[in-house]
Amino acid sequence: MSAEDEKGETPAEPDAKAPAAEKAAAEKKPAGEKAAAEKKPAAAKKAAAEKRPAAEKKPAAEKQPAAEKTPPAEKQDAAGEPAAKKAAAEKKPAAEKKPAAEKKPAAGKAPIAEKLSRRAGKDAAKAPRRRVVAAHARYVRTSARKARMVCGHLRGKSVQEARAILAFTPREVARDWSKLLESAVANAESNHELLEDDLIVREAYADEGPTIKRFRPRAMGRATPIRKRTSHLTITLTPRPEPGTTKRNR
Repeated sequence: MSAEDEKGETPAEPDAKAPAAEKAAAEKKPAGEKAAAEKKPAAAKKAAAEKRPAAEKKPAAEKQPAAEKTPPAEKQDAAGEPAAKKAAAEKKPAAEKKPAAEKKPAAGKAPIAEKLSRRAGKDAAKAPRRRVVAAHARYVRTSARKARMVCGHLRGKSVQEARAILAFTPREVARDWSKLLESAVANAESNHELLEDDLIVREAYADEGPTIKRFRPRAMGRATPIRKRTSHLTITLTPRPEPGTTKRNR
């Protein structure tokens, strides 16, 4: 052995297997480096994503003007006046306007009431309406249909004409109408101090009254109902209208 070998200064000869191992190591290194390189951006993204909200939240946390709000009594506007006083001054006119708005309808109704009172005064100042005298006959033993066939001829006639019509009417109910007419004339003369010659028949009508029900025996054990009808008669008298008066004042 030479001195160079003893000292170990001479390099050893490379083995044949060394290049293959180096190639495998060289091939393995890039794969690990690639994985590390791929992992690094993901880790960097996570760190950036975690850091971003904190960075974004800083402005919200740094909202000092909202946190350092002055009390309402100390608020001042641009002119230097307190805001509370200004708000109170603005609210006062609104509160004062409400009663005025509520009084407007009452003020609008006053002229209408005055107009109605004036019209009522004018109507009262006019000539009074003519008196109306009435007489009633109730539970007359005749049907309302038969009574109406006679009273239709009496409306608008004078007392003398109505008497003549009833005297020559060939119906039994005419006697009841004649008695009722004489009763109405007596009421006008004694109660209202009216003259018979000035009276006319204003209204004459008949209303249905209660029906009396009876039964009549018939053949084979049957019974037939009998209806005995009644009516209520009414006559109203009024003085003749003066010439020049309207139909409304009658």
